[in-house]
Amino acid sequence: MSEGARERGKARRREAILRAAYQLFAERGFEATTIAEIADRAEVSARTVTLYFPTKLDLATCHLGEFTGRLAHALNNRAPGTTTLEALETWLRADLAEHPAEGELDGLWEAMLDRNPQLRAVTNSRLAEAIQEGARIFAAERGAAPDAFTPRMVAAAAAAVVSELYLRPTEAHLEAAMAFLAAGISTLPPGQLP
Repeated sequence: MSEGARERGKARRREAILRAAYQLFAERGFEATTIAEIADRAEVSARTVTLYFPTKLDLATCHLGEFTGRLAHALNNRAPGTTTLEALETWLRADLAEHPAEGELDGLWEAMLDRNPQLRAVTNSRLAEAIQEGARIFAAERGAAPDAFTPRMVAAAAAAVVSELYLRPTEAHLEAAMAFLAAGISTLPPGQLP
């Protein structure tokens, strides 16, 4: 078996595990679902599940962690002279094109969060961390303190826009979202609000 075929097989198993976990967490609840049940639905062994995801919480938060990791990497590694907003738009275009099949997984993930408030709380906490990281990056670009009002407001607005785009990933929505963010940023006062 070639290395490429092996990697594709691993990716398929991993996605099957995630899909099974999110379905079961939505149907039965996070606490009531066992690793064995996830393995059974994914048609893998329980050991395989724990090799990919050591804990159920790792399973439940993996989707968000990968997403925020890709975004943070794009913003932190943007080309010199590229604004945070330009880097965000470039990344969104590439990420939406590269991950078009995630729509079903996104839907399952949302259903899982709706059924499990404790997972939504964990997710909200991790989203808050991602927003703080976005504020830090934007603040550095603007010469502001990372905890200043303006960078936090811009990061929160960007997070809301990105969230909506992944629910409705069309070119028209992307154009409207970026225009909205650009217009909002352009109206900010020259001095930073504390």
